[in-house]
Amino acid sequence: MRITSIIENTSVNELPVEHGLSLYIQRNNGQKILFDMGQSHLFADNAELLGLSISDVDIAIISHGHYDHGGGLKTFLDLNQKAKVYVHEKAFQPHYSLRETGLREIGIESTFKGHEQVILCGDHTTICSDMTLFANVEGNCCNPEGNRLLFGPSKTEHDDFCHEQNLIIQEEGKSVLFAGCAHRGIINILQKTEEILGHAPTHVLAGMHLVKSGLKEQEENTFIQELCSHLQSYTETMFFTMHCTGTDQYHKMKAFLGEQISYLSCGEELII
Repeated sequence: MRITSIIENTSVNELPVEHGLSLYIQRNNGQKILFDMGQSHLFADNAELLGLSISDVDIAIISHGHYDHGGGLKTFLDLNQKAKVYVHEKAFQPHYSLRETGLREIGIESTFKGHEQVILCGDHTTICSDMTLFANVEGNCCNPEGNRLLFGPSKTEHDDFCHEQNLIIQEEGKSVLFAGCAHRGIINILQKTEEILGHAPTHVLAGMHLVKSGLKEQEENTFIQELCSHLQSYTETMFFTMHCTGTDQYHKMKAFLGEQISYLSCGEELII
């Protein structure tokens, strides 16, 4: 499996970036998958610069209903008229972020909900025998503190992220978990993955939403240490993080996890 980051907050090779995520996955069986689409047309521009064709994508997935993961949907549908786009049925509901100037809409364009290529998912969707989407993650272990700033579907209720879905791909003895922002908490998502698979994933690619925690430095350090302690218990799992984890937070995690964790920037490629 070859995974290329085509949208991420940072770049190591001068590709243009934006706050968002998009991963181009090429499976060994030839199947091409797009996991998230950033917030604009930039994912397609970067794919072209990297020699990757959006029109060749066979399956697309939007992890949750925020603009920085599904804002590129119009561009995708303009460029690709064959791929099914798997989106949780509640992802098109309104979503908001609390900023200094008040609540800002951060949802994805609801007019695409009825598009013929869009498949509305429930809490468990089997795409094929070795590819599964799941939502409805429960638990409160190390849930991101930044969630306090996120609301929906109304402006007065905190988002419960029932619209957040995660992808498992099984291939040649490997089990790879993809989580866009892990708003429901990466540890809780890992536990749900174990329930589905019967074992831990071998690889995890996930934003972990450690930015905008609102915690004081020592409190944040304690939180990250607790999170890493849980991650270390997954002794056979390699972690690759990005996007909303935050680079400063990543370096703190790296100090605990060492070679068990790496950062995947825009333009970088991972072969599993």
